[in-house]
Amino acid sequence: MTSLPVWAPTAQQMRVTIDGDIHSMRETGDGWWESPVPASPGARYGYLIDDSTDPLPDPRSPRQPDGVHGLSQVHEIDPAIWSDSDWQGRPVAGAVIYELHVGTFTPDGTLDSAIAKLDHLVDIGVDFVELMPVNTFNGTHNWGYDGVGWYAVQETYGGPDALARFVNACHLRGLGVIIDAVYNHLGPSGNYLPNYGPYLTEGATSWGQSVNLDEADSDEVREFILGSALRWLEVFHVDGLRLDAVHALVDRTALHLLEEMQMRTDALSHRVGRPLSLIAESDLNDPKLITSRSDGGYGLAAQWSDDGHHAIHTTVSGERQGYYADFGSLECLSKVLREGFFHALTYSSFRRRRHGRPINHQRVVTTSLVVYTCNHDQIGNRAIGDRPSHYLDPGQLAIKAALVLTSPFTPMLFMGEEWAASTPFQFFTSHPEPELGEATANGRKAEFAEHGWDAADVPDPQDPETFSRSKLNWDEIAEQPHAALLGFYRDLIALRKSQLEYSDDDFDSVAIDFDDSNTWFAMHRGALSTIVTLTEAPAEPPFSGTVLLAFENGASDGIEPGRNVTSPTLAGHSVLIIRRD
Repeated sequence: MTSLPVWAPTAQQMRVTIDGDIHSMRETGDGWWESPVPASPGARYGYLIDDSTDPLPDPRSPRQPDGVHGLSQVHEIDPAIWSDSDWQGRPVAGAVIYELHVGTFTPDGTLDSAIAKLDHLVDIGVDFVELMPVNTFNGTHNWGYDGVGWYAVQETYGGPDALARFVNACHLRGLGVIIDAVYNHLGPSGNYLPNYGPYLTEGATSWGQSVNLDEADSDEVREFILGSALRWLEVFHVDGLRLDAVHALVDRTALHLLEEMQMRTDALSHRVGRPLSLIAESDLNDPKLITSRSDGGYGLAAQWSDDGHHAIHTTVSGERQGYYADFGSLECLSKVLREGFFHALTYSSFRRRRHGRPINHQRVVTTSLVVYTCNHDQIGNRAIGDRPSHYLDPGQLAIKAALVLTSPFTPMLFMGEEWAASTPFQFFTSHPEPELGEATANGRKAEFAEHGWDAADVPDPQDPETFSRSKLNWDEIAEQPHAALLGFYRDLIALRKSQLEYSDDDFDSVAIDFDDSNTWFAMHRGALSTIVTLTEAPAEPPFSGTVLLAFENGASDGIEPGRNVTSPTLAGHSVLIIRRD
């Protein structure tokens, strides 16, 4: 039973409808109200503010069975779901993370159907599953970044109990779970927070009004966000959060929201007795995020590194458009692998200003940076959502994989990458409001037209086929060349976990050699070297030793020392991982 507390500091009166009966609420102080009649589990309820006759959903709604505009439902996770009491968790540092979108990961697009694919992730050596946002949004399918219900789980994914079943199934298989959480903005449909109080400011980000983190009455807004974050970690047994675009969190208080969230997360971690991790997405190249609190930072476990992606992707692909302009040289790749950031108080031609700050290698470890060959943004925010497998050959894909998975950073895969999935990952929406859908589609076309794309080539986000095209085709994993690349990924991850050198998280553990004229590049981790050639010519680097894994016009089917495995099914480039004599 619950009294349905709600914060509505500007309301003159509040009423609540519970299963069709309307009750006047009573003030409890500091802008809070509660129902005089408790609500039972399963009850549908909504709030009537002042003279309104239209009930609104609860900002902290635990479930929205009829969508973001419908009544909320009193809901608690069925305790019978949980059987993960033996799960001890693990830190994200150095782990292999796998990012996926629930709606396109399987044909059914639900959390329950995703459980059937978890053994595939275990088989290739994944440690953490990272879910793109699963909180409620309007419509049936979406990337999730237009969410408005920060406490509830999207019903088309299966709702809150389905998320609990998914997390439990992951833990039973030794997989941790990370949730992508968005606290920098809200979606355009179903956001009723301004009706309740000063949740937003007059300021704006790229996605709309800023969330009120530091202006009048912001303390309760911050508590609202912190409560959501801790709910994922505690109620749903999740092991970490990936925090979306934290550079858009405008907070000028002395205790930044991110540091406060880390403090609360640490306290919860101590209470539940297992590691809990926060990972930031940031466009700032600011090491403060991943510097410990004792050294003046926020103390987050990790942050995504776009510099790592850009350096590897441009070196292999040759792309130089947009924000790739400063990347692409072997010297750039060398700097990123040795220092972490490429832009560190250096001029960014894309931004037309100085950007970033160097990482203090004495205070930050390499595994605080999450690096990837691709992610949802680097694919889905291309005009047609084409994956690297659409324009790179299997050898080039293998080079990117080797540079990420033998790097000193924490590696992350994007769903389907491991077998070079042929399906795109496009930007899709399902706004029920025709005007919002039209504005989204037109805005998308206009954005890419500015960069030289034919508007006719840009998929309509509202077209259901755009969503359907983005679903993975799991039949491919048994076909060539997909199966060969999948075997290579599996072997790379096994190698990473079996060789002690790859656990060294000191920046000094990395040394680089390269030859621009012969286009080979070598990354050394102790006695191990990852050597790649960027042209079709065979590599002739000045190294010798025992071959641990070879990819030379083909893919490895094992990591037996001294064995050189070739296959005609993959051609073009070479990857050689050796232990030097």
